Amino acid sequence: MTTAAGTADPWIRRYHPAPNAPFRLVCMPHAGGSASFFHPLSQALARKADVVAVQYPGRQDRLREKCLDDVRETADRAFASLWPLTGLPMVLFGHSMGASVAFEVARRMEDKGLVPVALFVSGRRAPSRHRDEGIHLKNDDDFLAEIRALDGTDASLLDDPDIRRMVLPGLRADYKAAETYRYRPGPPLKCPVVAMVGDSDLKAPVEDVRAWSEHTSGAFELETFPGGHFYLGSRPRAIAEKIQSHVAALTGQAG
Repeated sequence: MTTAAGTADPWIRRYHPAPNAPFRLVCMPHAGGSASFFHPLSQALARKADVVAVQYPGRQDRLREKCLDDVRETADRAFASLWPLTGLPMVLFGHSMGASVAFEVARRMEDKGLVPVALFVSGRRAPSRHRDEGIHLKNDDDFLAEIRALDGTDASLLDDPDIRRMVLPGLRADYKAAETYRYRPGPPLKCPVVAMVGDSDLKAPVEDVRAWSEHTSGAFELETFPGGHFYLGSRPRAIAEKIQSHVAALTGQAG
């Protein structure tokens, strides 16, 4: 694992560096997630894309840093670290809360005159389809029950009291960020948007995901997969193939 080439930027993780790849894929994790969630996807795209995963503060090797509880602040900080990496055509990918972060990063990039090749949003309702759930306000037991119900890959770790105490502040901050995020009206993105969702995801109903089409003046595609909120965890190769095929179609490159 390496950080950004030639830097020690705590926001950037690379597991399979490919600086000569035709495009750079930037991955932004879900609430409670970390950069390592995207290791299987990075492996599936090794040498085909330069995969960069964003590491939010307050988890793993950044555990001692203050957690962020605002999507826009997270996007500001991520954007500052990603801007020096825009030498390759950039594709953004965000899952769940990460989709909101990726959307805000895309807005910041376009404000600077750089249009991403594409924005992939996964397991997240469109910004205009807000639903106030208040999960971050629940007591610890009820809060953790909600997280377990999503069947995420790290849910079993919450059974360990020591780990639970370590990760709970970051989890709650992330959920606050996701739940208090509100779309601020503005020009639609110019870049194409590809929305992905599990067909039984109760957190992101397909019709609410389809509404991402309202947030771009570019092309829009909706991809559905079998499964729930963490559908992508069991099929990194299928997701990698979808990303490659969409990027190839958008750039005119051979798949």
